Amino acid sequence: MGVGRSHNPDVRQTGRLDSQAVLLLSVQTLFAIAAALSGTFVPVYLWKASQSYMLIGIYSLIGYVVGGITFWLAGKWVKEHNKMNSLRLGIMLSGVFYFLVLLFGQQATKYYVPLGILNGLGQGFYWLAYNVVYFEITEPGNRDKYNGYAGLTGAVASMVAPWVSGLLITWYGGSRGYSFIFTISLVVFGICAVFSFWLKKRKAGGTYNWLHTYEQLKESPLWRRLFLAIAAQGVREGVFMFLIGLTVYIATKEESKLGNYALITSLVALISNWYVGSKLKPERRNESMLFGALMISLFILPLLWKVNYATMLVLGIGTAFFYPLYIIPMTSRVFDMIGMSEQSAREREEYIIMRELALTAGRTVGVAAYLLVLPAYHFSTQAVVWLLFGVGIVPIAAWLLMSPLLERRVAPH
Repeated sequence: MGVGRSHNPDVRQTGRLDSQAVLLLSVQTLFAIAAALSGTFVPVYLWKASQSYMLIGIYSLIGYVVGGITFWLAGKWVKEHNKMNSLRLGIMLSGVFYFLVLLFGQQATKYYVPLGILNGLGQGFYWLAYNVVYFEITEPGNRDKYNGYAGLTGAVASMVAPWVSGLLITWYGGSRGYSFIFTISLVVFGICAVFSFWLKKRKAGGTYNWLHTYEQLKESPLWRRLFLAIAAQGVREGVFMFLIGLTVYIATKEESKLGNYALITSLVALISNWYVGSKLKPERRNESMLFGALMISLFILPLLWKVNYATMLVLGIGTAFFYPLYIIPMTSRVFDMIGMSEQSAREREEYIIMRELALTAGRTVGVAAYLLVLPAYHFSTQAVVWLLFGVGIVPIAAWLLMSPLLERRVAPH
């Protein structure tokens, strides 16, 4: 039996999720709720205090780069020692991050560099362990289903949490409202950490290969192609993850409007993730990813006409509806390939780290474009729109790179 395969024959035959998969989904949902309660508003909070697009970009870039480096450095600990402690450390550091934002208050902009580092550390430790455990408890037969449910629960968190946060910030007013939601996030992170103790300690094994990514990029045309595809995914993510919410706030000047935006778009994402996750078959991944990439690119076009709440909502709804068609096939296929042979499955930590380094490379390129383009055009609205369009069509390149790998079963080496 391959590494990372379910030991429950019913799970293998029916594709259903076992109790550990459900528990991991619960931990991830709590983590997503805690992050969504405050994470949506951190860039807005920093922007309101600084009025600086550059600060937001540099803060985001630091978080991405530190997160990628943390993946690589923590790989030895996760592979050879205790991956569950890495998961819990990531949860704890994320909680500490929001505690410090709460403590610093309006002075947080003075500490945006250490805050970016701390956020990157928390994300790195958590997502490395999460992705390894996710790989170990799923297999090709239920991976699309798991990803669909993960997208669904993430959509619920992204739907309810920012909406509640926006209402609380508006209701309590300014600093007091932000302090309240940061405090709630801390409590939810604590509950998430408690839940994680019910996840079974997973066996460590093997010796960590520090140079694995370099070796694969040097020796394997397949993994070079896959690395570039994942990097292309990261280019869009790196900018959209912070700039969309910030643009909605700047267009409306109301946190409650940003909360409503998250509520509406996440409701659409919830339905779409559930449907795609439950209906998508592996043999249809190629068509699904192409259609999804084209549609999420087309829905940026309304911004070329005008940037206001209505056009941002069109972008958000369209993206939420079609994004699962693009991202679920890609994520599932990457993890399928990691588990395609005994050797690659034994090197799962290294391949997961390689995936994160590719995402980090792409996110860095995306934010670098942001830091170069916006100042050159004096942070104009049109510059923001063309930047969103430029990075927003990169998923088409990701599909072009992934297409041969989605069409047929390809050996991983």
